[in-house]
Amino acid sequence: MAAPRAPTRPRVGIFGSMADPSFDVVSKVDRQEVDNALNQTAKELSQRFDFRGTNASISWSGEEAVTLQADSEERVKAALDVFKEKLIKRGISMKALDAGDPQSSGKTYKLSASIKNGIEMDEARAIAKRIRDEGPKGVQAQIQGDQLRVSAKKKDDLQAVIAMLKAADLDVPLQFTNYR
Repeated sequence: MAAPRAPTRPRVGIFGSMADPSFDVVSKVDRQEVDNALNQTAKELSQRFDFRGTNASISWSGEEAVTLQADSEERVKAALDVFKEKLIKRGISMKALDAGDPQSSGKTYKLSASIKNGIEMDEARAIAKRIRDEGPKGVQAQIQGDQLRVSAKKKDDLQAVIAMLKAADLDVPLQFTNYR
């Protein structure tokens, strides 16, 4: 008969205790979806009757910036509305789009818009403070670059934080990743 085995010990992390459940709060925009929305907008601007003869166009002007232009201010704004509509259909939050006002440039009007990616430091601090103030006790939020890592002893506390952040009307679109 075999000798009784000693109970196995749980694996421990570098700090000597089991790792707490955690998740990351990020604000990422799928570049491919934005590119698809931009291409659909360009196609619609070239085909729609109300944009004929207005020289309306949309194009990338950098990694995260878009430029719209047309012959009149109202057509540039209408082109922006078409772009917003395409973004919404592709699941991109309007909080990720930062559009300026139309600027007159000779005979054309230009409008610059940027796609916000990542959580800026001020916003990350505000979210971390909100988690500390309104969240369950024992929940920690650490800023890691352009995202936050939230950890707690109980998964139920993490679920409460996710629900709280979803209910809060923040200036950035949030996604919750790496839940473990």
